[in-house]
Amino acid sequence: MEKANGTLVEEFILLGLSIPAEQQHPLSVLFLCMYLVTVSGNTLIILAITFDPHLHSPMYFFLSNLAFVDICFCSTTIPQMVVQTLTGSRAISYARCLTQLFFFSSFVNMDSLLLCVMAYDRYVAICHPLHYGSIMTLRLCLQLVVGLWLLTCLHALLHTALVARLSFCASNVIHHYFCDFNPLLELSCSDISINVLVIFVVGGLMAFTPFVCILVSYGFISAAILRVSSPQGKQKAFSTCGSHLAVVVLFYGTAIVVYFTPSSSHNPERDTLSAVMYNMVTPLLNPFIYSLRNRDMQRALRSLLCRDCALGSQLGPREG
Repeated sequence: MEKANGTLVEEFILLGLSIPAEQQHPLSVLFLCMYLVTVSGNTLIILAITFDPHLHSPMYFFLSNLAFVDICFCSTTIPQMVVQTLTGSRAISYARCLTQLFFFSSFVNMDSLLLCVMAYDRYVAICHPLHYGSIMTLRLCLQLVVGLWLLTCLHALLHTALVARLSFCASNVIHHYFCDFNPLLELSCSDISINVLVIFVVGGLMAFTPFVCILVSYGFISAAILRVSSPQGKQKAFSTCGSHLAVVVLFYGTAIVVYFTPSSSHNPERDTLSAVMYNMVTPLLNPFIYSLRNRDMQRALRSLLCRDCALGSQLGPREG
């Protein structure tokens, strides 16, 4: 990747969070704690679903995949940001920057599509309960997840390849805490019209199609809930759906602000804050919204933790 003067761009400088320097260390520690809670919560979900036979169903299969993707999603950016802030070393090599760009794009789109598939799963379960078993088969679930991984990887590869062909000049300072599309495009001295077009067309399809499908699915689910005679059943169902939709709107709303608004309206501080919301807050909320309020998940987690305690008590005397 050559500059206008013929030298190579070997690294970029990530400015990090757009906040006063004296606040960056405390906030980085807070983000580290959020990251550890996110990883711990999603790991517990995966283990509980894996070891509890009662949770071997399509809904929990997709939920375990969402938990895995959330771990990968936040791990792509947060540890690096914390280390760079605490050490003061903000340089990232060109190769690492593009690698981060690829994996970030893959995981954010996989997160989006899994939320869509989970909404469809709930639609079939609530609106067509008698046909649920014949529709949501194990084979279909596996095909969906494998197909989504292939689609998101190809999508990320397309965007990364388009960025890799660009030339960068004048500055290598990125006004962000990770390598993202818009900050990189702003640094390029090449023609970025193709990149912008692909982001709006292909990226728009990848973002808005799942979002619309989720809204339509929950629309049908809400109509089915209204036909439920029990007021308590309605209240519980609407509470669950409302929580799900709140996370979905937070995730898609902040992502749309960053990637699908005119470049003239972009603001580094606002884009960074929006990125924090969908990159850190949403993966943190998902375990609580989708899992820990679920009675079956609560039972499975208690069983998992009790199993670990029992195993520890059995090993303890032997080791003593």
